[in-house]
Amino acid sequence: MQASTHDKLVALRQLISSLDRGLVAYSGGVDSTLVAKVAYDCLGDKSLAVTAASPSLLPEELEDAQIQAAVIGITHQVVSTNELDNPEYRSNPVNRCYFCKSELHDTLKPLAQQLGYPYVLDGVNADDLQDYRPGIQAAQERGARSPLAELGITKIEVREIAQHLGLSVWNKPAQPCLSSRFPYGEEISIDKLHRVGRAEIYLRKLGYEQLRVRSINDTARIELPAELIGQFASSSELPSIVEALQDLGFAFVTLDLEGFASGKMNRVLESIS
Repeated sequence: MQASTHDKLVALRQLISSLDRGLVAYSGGVDSTLVAKVAYDCLGDKSLAVTAASPSLLPEELEDAQIQAAVIGITHQVVSTNELDNPEYRSNPVNRCYFCKSELHDTLKPLAQQLGYPYVLDGVNADDLQDYRPGIQAAQERGARSPLAELGITKIEVREIAQHLGLSVWNKPAQPCLSSRFPYGEEISIDKLHRVGRAEIYLRKLGYEQLRVRSINDTARIELPAELIGQFASSSELPSIVEALQDLGFAFVTLDLEGFASGKMNRVLESIS
């Protein structure tokens, strides 16, 4: 690990130790897993990881989070959130994430207060502050702390530290909320979330770890790393893949020829603004 990254790990431990007690908003991704790991290492039983279960989180992701929390040793609790009850969330505006994180932190903050945790810690890192993330505002409005961002720890450094600490998720591909698979303005429903989630799980089981299935009305648009497009398009499994996704409810199955790019749906924001 580079010396500068090691210094940030030392600072992260010092920051979290100074909090005395902390509840971690824990999704199971590498960022929140790192925060949970350091929180447990520094605070022991005065730390708690809480995962929000909702239709926008795949059951497999929840199971992975539970397994990783058990490996870390941190006490883990699962709560339910109901962002789909909010019509402002379901209508999928450009600030949809604001309503999602509002629901999350409106659930976590009173839980933390009830259990005697003065702080809710999240996994926002320094790079997230440079992207369009309206959910960060919702978390800040509710008093959440972002230790990684506060210390300027980038995504690359998160992965480097996580690998150094022996976390198996150190190179886990990012898995944002399933609602991010839909173009802004297309209404979100439980059935649509389930459809796109099952499609991604199906493709991962075929060995495509880094991917997105973007859902545009009744069309599935598959994004894979550019170097895999040719292999995928010529695969003998292609008819079976099309059939499987159509069985899930998609009328059409397409392949994005540009390839995988995180946050691709945000490209329309400039034209919308």
